[in-house]
Amino acid sequence: MSKLIYNLVEYLKGFVVNERKELFENRILQRTKHLTIVLENIFQGRNISASIRSADCFGIQDVHIIENDNIFNDDSEVSMGAEKWITTFRYNNKKNNTVDALKDLKSKGYQIIVTTPHNTNCNLDDLDVTNKIALVFGSEVKGCSEEALKYADKRMRIPSYGFTESFNVSVSVSLCLQHLTHKMRKTKVNWNLTLEQQNKILLKWLRSSIKASKEIEDKFLSEYNS
Repeated sequence: MSKLIYNLVEYLKGFVVNERKELFENRILQRTKHLTIVLENIFQGRNISASIRSADCFGIQDVHIIENDNIFNDDSEVSMGAEKWITTFRYNNKKNNTVDALKDLKSKGYQIIVTTPHNTNCNLDDLDVTNKIALVFGSEVKGCSEEALKYADKRMRIPSYGFTESFNVSVSVSLCLQHLTHKMRKTKVNWNLTLEQQNKILLKWLRSSIKASKEIEDKFLSEYNS
């Protein structure tokens, strides 16, 4: 399957202008799954859309959205189309989806770092980016749930020096990602995507960029399998 995807990606590259092809090839080398963000039960859709935009800007490929009470609808004026370039995982099959989401991330080797201004045991500057990190951000009013706090490997505070207790959710996401991606890129940690991951994402990007991509792809597959 990976060889097929590689050949399909190379074929579809011929249907985009060189500037876009080169942009895709450059950007995929800057993408990472080493860091990811988890947005738990966010009420305002624009905060999720702004977080998705920040994830794209900082090269974060995966965004996990937990929809316990609040259903996410993208605000395209805020996300500016960023949702086309990142991969979203939505957890909304149960009344409370937090445990399933965090269990899944732990099984994939992620440390669960819950952001909270209360009862913390580290701050943003302390985080070691050697191991994979899933940053959890809670709802605007209540913050992260008790379930998220129970599954946390660490409870992290974002340093602040004013009277307001915490930052806006999407601002918190941007602050954390700016700091941690900068720190990550300065290390010798292998934070890059595998070649197979790169090709799967490139395929998604190309499909979103090519008109009649399905017809073009079907023609390729017909010839490839004949």
